[in-house]
Amino acid sequence: MQSWKKAVIFGSIGAGAVLVLTGRRPIGMAVAAAGFAVLASEYPEKFEAVWENAPDYLQKGIQIFSTLQKLGEGFAEQAERRSVKAWRDVRSEYGS
Repeated sequence: MQSWKKAVIFGSIGAGAVLVLTGRRPIGMAVAAAGFAVLASEYPEKFEAVWENAPDYLQKGIQIFSTLQKLGEGFAEQAERRSVKAWRDVRSEYGS
């Protein structure tokens, strides 16, 4: 790949990410999409393979997100139990 294409690809994807993170989502997505379009034009067979496997990737991503969500809920429940116990200990110690 030529260096100017690399610069266009990385620059537009990076600029798109920065724009999305700073709240300019529509323009950021458009700039990043332009970078991905240039990348897809350089490697069409690899993008076709990714496109064909997209449902599998999405399913795995959903499973990972679900697992992380369950872990987060578990941590929140543990924290709540600990805080309630600590509150009860303080109340019993100081007689409120």
